[in-house]
Amino acid sequence: MTTQQIIEEKLVGGFDLQHLQVINESGQHNVPDGSESHFKVVLVAEAFEGTRLIARHRLVNETLADELAGGVHALSIHTYTPEEWRKRHGDVPMSPPCLG
Repeated sequence: MTTQQIIEEKLVGGFDLQHLQVINESGQHNVPDGSESHFKVVLVAEAFEGTRLIARHRLVNETLADELAGGVHALSIHTYTPEEWRKRHGDVPMSPPCLG
């Protein structure tokens, strides 16, 4: 299983998500081809309602603690409530995270 797949699986298991994107940004950095060291995650969940940004990030960091202690060098975290997501992106139906 790739690091990206592990991150996706842990985030899906750790949050009741309405939207998830896990983007490997390693190719934009000075790392060997095929690296999985730099990621951006975008999560939309009702659980973030009433939660400050730093608390949201801590929840994501706790969920991915093993990966952050290992091969993941950088993690860009973008967390939204469903309402924040709609305001940012319009009233577009959100796709569920892919489980396969």
